Amino acid sequence: MDDAVAIIGLLCILQKKRQRRKRMWCKHWLLQRKQYTHNNLLKEIRITPKDYRNYLRMDEETYLLLLDLVTPRIMKQDTVMRSAISPHERLTATLRFLATGRSYEDLKFSTIISPQSLSSIIPETCEAIYSVLRKDYLKFPRSQEEWKRIAALFEQRWNFPHLLGAMDGKHVTINPPRGSGSTYFNYKKKHSMVLMAIVDAQYQFILCDFGTNGRISDGGVLQNTTFFQKLQENDLNIPAEEIVTNSSKSLPYVFVADDAFPLRTDMMKPFRQAELDTREKKIYNYRVSRARRIVENCFGILATRFRIFHTDINVHPSRIESIVMACCALHNFLIKMLPNSYISPECFDREQTDIGHVTPGYDTNHSTMEPLQQRNIGNTARTPKMIRQEFMNYFNNEGQVPWQNNFIK
Repeated sequence: MDDAVAIIGLLCILQKKRQRRKRMWCKHWLLQRKQYTHNNLLKEIRITPKDYRNYLRMDEETYLLLLDLVTPRIMKQDTVMRSAISPHERLTATLRFLATGRSYEDLKFSTIISPQSLSSIIPETCEAIYSVLRKDYLKFPRSQEEWKRIAALFEQRWNFPHLLGAMDGKHVTINPPRGSGSTYFNYKKKHSMVLMAIVDAQYQFILCDFGTNGRISDGGVLQNTTFFQKLQENDLNIPAEEIVTNSSKSLPYVFVADDAFPLRTDMMKPFRQAELDTREKKIYNYRVSRARRIVENCFGILATRFRIFHTDINVHPSRIESIVMACCALHNFLIKMLPNSYISPECFDREQTDIGHVTPGYDTNHSTMEPLQQRNIGNTARTPKMIRQEFMNYFNNEGQVPWQNNFIK
């Protein structure tokens, strides 16, 4: 009996050894990265700048600058077991992931990097991109002078005085983690997390706040931000009310938003459709919407250049933030570095002022936030209404533009 047990035990040990011998340390073709990697293609298309820009969303000079910035944060040491994946390979794989939205499993065939490695490389590189770019390319105004510079550009380009930024939120669709239930389930019957943003007159983000799950109401999304807390506490160094240029009216500095946000003394939004009973209100709505469309176009540009936003991002929520924030930082970086190639004319709304027609740019009128009129929001305080009335009077008198009557019916 003992001999039989010993024989069986020996057979089990030998079988396990055979199984262990069959396991590969690494797939053979993954070891041929230098031969098959997509970076070889990248070398060939350098002679065609348009294709290079399309592949990485930037030209070679800009890419090399970005690579130089992130290399200290993503470089790994070689070991006696294997050579480390280079910063160049890490960055190109990450940019291709953001540009296409392809899965790790699909991306492995062009990068010759295993999905397991990509799952750590891409979030880590995104964190590095955001870290090195945020200081210079995603700065939030800290002083009254900075706010006034933003407002001056809005007045110059969009004929809206004392405007500090266009605000909106975008639901970023995700593949929810197992066991999350309805935590991320939004009113559009999709799972999402919300990107709350404020944009300046040049289509650049001045604030990005990401992470609130899509189930939270829109008022709750705004209230979850540090920005809103500081706004309520008057801790943003926003300039005090001043007289508008070429006018005797004194108006406060404000942000513009749509119906998903509350009407406040520092936040203007359009009149509801049911309230548009006068020509003056329609003019006001046109002027507010004209300025507010900037943020919608900005979201459209972001999603068009980085197709990851057209997919259900299949990454754990804890790592999605680094991906989204890296895209926002890259957006600002590329606007400054490549203003003519990154943003083409079709990105923007084009107004034909003589006939009162708007040709939509990217993502116009596709705000993904739920309008507040679908909720029972109660009465709005009188003071914000009075300020809205003052802006309306300004737009219909000394602040009018010659073509505004062409855009109302």
